[in-house]
Amino acid sequence: MALVNPNFAAELEAFGVDTALECFNCGTCAAICPLLYEHFPRKLIRYVQVGAEKKIMENAQDLWRCLHCGLCTRTCPRQANPGELILGLRRYVVARWRRP
Repeated sequence: MALVNPNFAAELEAFGVDTALECFNCGTCAAICPLLYEHFPRKLIRYVQVGAEKKIMENAQDLWRCLHCGLCTRTCPRQANPGELILGLRRYVVARWRRP
């Protein structure tokens, strides 16, 4: 059984992630992403929205695939800023790895 943290999106605000709940998971970011990698970044945004912290950590290596080209952010119909969300998740993962 997967555990979820319903406050996860709010906790990520400390890492610069403040638009995760704006996303309605339309898939535009995944369609425009040059990586064409397993619904990136859509999948990671959904993990944030449902509070799946463990899934973020399990898929942390995917965060560094992002080229930060800005295509996802420019095409997002909700201005959810997927590129900045990925950068914030990188900060979160690094902070978690540094904890004793």
